[in-house]
Amino acid sequence: MATATTATPELKLERVNTPPAQTWNYLRANDITLTVPSESRKGDVYFALPRLFEGIECGMGPDVTAWIESQAADAQYVEVRAGERRIEPIIATMDTGVMVRTGAEATIVVCADAQATSRTSAALVRVIAEKGARVRVLEFVATGDDQQHLESVGITADEGARVEVRQYFLGAHTTAAGLSCALNGADARFDLTCRYLGTDDQRLDINHVVRMRGRNGRSDLRESGVLDGRARKTLRATIDLVHGSSGSEGAELENVLVLSDDVVNKTMPVILCDEDDVAGNHGATIGSVGPEQIQYLADRGLSQEEAEALYVRALFDEALICAPTAAVRAAVLARAQTVLGTEVAGDLVDALQLDTEDRA
Repeated sequence: MATATTATPELKLERVNTPPAQTWNYLRANDITLTVPSESRKGDVYFALPRLFEGIECGMGPDVTAWIESQAADAQYVEVRAGERRIEPIIATMDTGVMVRTGAEATIVVCADAQATSRTSAALVRVIAEKGARVRVLEFVATGDDQQHLESVGITADEGARVEVRQYFLGAHTTAAGLSCALNGADARFDLTCRYLGTDDQRLDINHVVRMRGRNGRSDLRESGVLDGRARKTLRATIDLVHGSSGSEGAELENVLVLSDDVVNKTMPVILCDEDDVAGNHGATIGSVGPEQIQYLADRGLSQEEAEALYVRALFDEALICAPTAAVRAAVLARAQTVLGTEVAGDLVDALQLDTEDRA
């Protein structure tokens, strides 16, 4: 006698990953709606983060924060003591809060790979960087073609704090990622590098928000990616120069390489300003590989497909170089093998070993 299986209840998260200023209504690109599993954890004993983390704005919004908290088996809290230079990276779980005390240094790693047992994976990371702290956040999304991943990050930075974020979105059927960073103190700095790849029918939805509240702050958002097949990508990047942020400067720049006529790309850079003595710049470049570049590579024995694959390979190469642990490197290589093939993935390993030996 067959046993009936009980389907996992689902929840619809509507209008999430929204930017501060919704100025693109005619493009229908101000938000995304996602269907996610909603398992009951009634009876579980859940360790909650200190209430200080509740006030942190996260990139995907409060609905996603509430959903991840309801689905996480537990929360992880890590505190880096004042003046400590933590060498070992902090590996984020589904719900992680990190307190980096005055003058301390830490690296936080978020990695989603194809080993997840559920079709939907998620990560919620909240960071408090106190005065003069140095924080590095490394994010890698390398899941399977049939999976979706939600990643919501919230960061606050006090006086003189430095925050660097590097994101590598290498594959999933749906990747929805939001990041919000508040530069609350004077002379704080935020640097973001985002690299992404979209192929086949994949969907990427990215939301970056920087709130510049302190005097003489600096923020620099650099994003680039490759889109092929019928991939759809939406990127919202907002720098908000809040009243009181005099002397601050913010810049946004994105470069998109489009390899197919069926790609849908939406790029929405926004500068909000409520202060006089500030500077804000944004720009985007969208195009394909030029005929001169194709001819140059063809003269050296490469077909157009092989030439275009070099750009994708370069993205994986950079992700491997930045991968701080063996587990992250394995996830990136597994994804590279799926996208580029076993031979190219092997070449990436060889190149990484040579680079490591040269630096040693």
